[in-house]
Amino acid sequence: MGNPIGYFRETASRLLSPAREGAVPPDPRRVVELAQEESLAKGITTFHDAGSSFEAIDVFKEMAEDGSLDIRLWVMVRESVSELAEHLADYKMIGVGEDRLTVRAIKMSIDGALGSHGAWLLEPYSDLPESAGLNTSDLEDAAATAELAIQHGYQFAMHAIGDRGNRETLDIFEWAFTNNPDEEDLRWRVEHAQHLHPDDIPRFGNLQVIASMQGVHATSDGPWITDRLGHERVEWGAYAWRDLMDAGAIIANGTDAPVEDVDPIASYYSSVSRMMGNGEVLTPRQKMTRMEALKSYTINNAYAGFEEDIKGSLEVGKLADITVLDRDILTIPEDDIPNIEVSYTIVGGEIMFSGDSN
Repeated sequence: MGNPIGYFRETASRLLSPAREGAVPPDPRRVVELAQEESLAKGITTFHDAGSSFEAIDVFKEMAEDGSLDIRLWVMVRESVSELAEHLADYKMIGVGEDRLTVRAIKMSIDGALGSHGAWLLEPYSDLPESAGLNTSDLEDAAATAELAIQHGYQFAMHAIGDRGNRETLDIFEWAFTNNPDEEDLRWRVEHAQHLHPDDIPRFGNLQVIASMQGVHATSDGPWITDRLGHERVEWGAYAWRDLMDAGAIIANGTDAPVEDVDPIASYYSSVSRMMGNGEVLTPRQKMTRMEALKSYTINNAYAGFEEDIKGSLEVGKLADITVLDRDILTIPEDDIPNIEVSYTIVGGEIMFSGDSN
């Protein structure tokens, strides 16, 4: 008999599902409206939704077609292998509703989170030596999903946080690439890539796998990450942005909302400062420059979505999606970055948010 610890970790949360069956579900359209309102107020013009059901995508499509989507949605499908096999062919969408909705990726998770000791590690946790984390998806299912992605022309995005989770993911990706040598420009992604073994960092560049990371994770996890991993693992593999870029990897940056605040400015500040709430800087050598961080939130994210020809930079012929800030994010003192406010969020040439109205 174990002792109750008061929380349901990772996949154990599914045990609570029956308790939700009698609850009145929220209006799905209203949920989208509230989410896009918050995102637009934070300067976001395109939102990468990292894992929605086919049912949710039906709602997105309806809203895109009737003009209810003010923001642009780029969606990954998250369903069982059997559901994917049955329905993927019907759900790939690019640019529905005047480029308001695109669905062209599959999302899966190979492990859990560092905070809950759920990230899958090569060696045990420093503060929980009896555990090396959790493998949350069967590796055969992951390989089958990779095959489905190639068969149906979808990008594959795998949530992987621990160094074992990342290594297993890269192994699956490499296996799929080797077995399909005629497939080019796949742009598969590792979502988070928070803790890596140094031997695996060059593989991102060599395999052309996108490291889809979140700057704010480094500073929100920073105060306790050394307890979890120990100094050496943090120094050489945790939130290793500089090492990944030096190895030729493209970093796409985000916020991981709702795990973190959807505010990209706060995450941008974390990307360039790595400043934690206690005033200490986590592994300073891994910082991004301001221009690198800006690109990681703009053109790199567009590239990660196969949209660099229409988004991600201000150029003639691209969509007029523009975020106007009240100060120059590239030149103001670093300590002032968190105080930047959004003046306007413009999508398709139309003002969708104005700071003056608030």
